[in-house]
Amino acid sequence: MARKCFYSFYYDEDNWRVSTVKNIGAIEGQALVSANEFEEIKRKGDKAVADWIAGNMVGRSTVIVLIGANTASRKWVRHEIKYAFDNGKALVGIHVHRLLDRNGDASAKGANPFSTFTVGADEKPLTNWAKTYDPGGIDSKGVYDTIKNNIESWVEEAIRLRA
Repeated sequence: MARKCFYSFYYDEDNWRVSTVKNIGAIEGQALVSANEFEEIKRKGDKAVADWIAGNMVGRSTVIVLIGANTASRKWVRHEIKYAFDNGKALVGIHVHRLLDRNGDASAKGANPFSTFTVGADEKPLTNWAKTYDPGGIDSKGVYDTIKNNIESWVEEAIRLRA
């Protein structure tokens, strides 16, 4: 049975890449909302967005942050990471910059979104519990195959680290 996970990503730049990863089918992710649906949620205010995130993380063991060029700086991605950790979820990051978008373009490699977080009274780096992976492959298909062949084990490793 596929693990139930929540996908965190920067919609405007990476929704095509995220759909590509989601369609692998190895992980059961939340339903992806369209840009229009998310704009409707955002119009209702920050509390509505935070409530949507919380509701969609219910029953999910892990948050998979799909890292594009600008993912690490996005307000709601940062919120999702903090919310996930505070609520006992495992975290894993996967760079998706070399997967092609709908126009056939790759993007620049983004920063590790976990590297600016510390946790606990002793402020240990979140990277102690949240690994990131930069899938190998000489082209987009090779990157896709690397993700397809490893995403389940990466999620299991994240769960092990969180425990």
